[in-house]
Amino acid sequence: MYLYGASGHARVIMEILHAVGIAVEAIIDDNPEVNELDGTEVRHRHNGESPMILSIGNNRVRQKLDQSLDCDWGTAIHPTAIISPTATMGAGTVVMQGAIVQAHASIGRHCIINTGASVDHECQIGDYVHVSPHATLCGLVEVGDGTWIGAGATVIQCVKIGKNCVIGAGSVVLHDVADGAKVAGNPAREI
Repeated sequence: MYLYGASGHARVIMEILHAVGIAVEAIIDDNPEVNELDGTEVRHRHNGESPMILSIGNNRVRQKLDQSLDCDWGTAIHPTAIISPTATMGAGTVVMQGAIVQAHASIGRHCIINTGASVDHECQIGDYVHVSPHATLCGLVEVGDGTWIGAGATVIQCVKIGKNCVIGAGSVVLHDVADGAKVAGNPAREI
C-alpha cells in the first residue's frame, strides 16, 4: 500500500495497516524537505503507485487529489472497529480504532471515520467526509460531500446535513443543516 501525505494522519493509517498485516511501501508528499516518516521512505512525485490511500485530513485536498491522481484506491479498517456486514464503504475510506459502523450504513469515497466515532443504522455519508473522534451520528442521518463533523459532536436521528458543512466540536445537532453552513453549540446554531 502507498500513502499520499506524510503527516500525523499518515502515522495513524500506517499503524492501522500494520495491525492488519499490510506493508506501507512508501509515502508520496509534495514537501521536498520530508524524506522519511517513521522509517518509511517519502517520495516527492506520484509515478502511478497503487493501491493508494490519501493520508490527508483536509476534505477538500482529498477531493482534489482523488480527482487528479490516476491510481487504484485502498481502504484501511482497524481490527478493533466494528463494521456491520451490511454496511458499505467507498474506495479510499479509513476507519480508525474503536469506530462503529452499524447496519445498512453507507460511507462514501475517501472518508475518515475517526477514533471511537459511531455511525448508526442506515446513515448515508457522502464522499470526502470526516467524522472526527467520538462523534455520534444516530440512525438515518444524511451527511453531504465534504462535510466535517467535529470531535464529540452528536447528530440526532433523521437529521440531514448538507455539503461542505462544518459541525463544531461538541455540538448537538437537532435540525437539518444547509449546504456550506457552520454550526456549533448545544443545540447547534449557525455561526
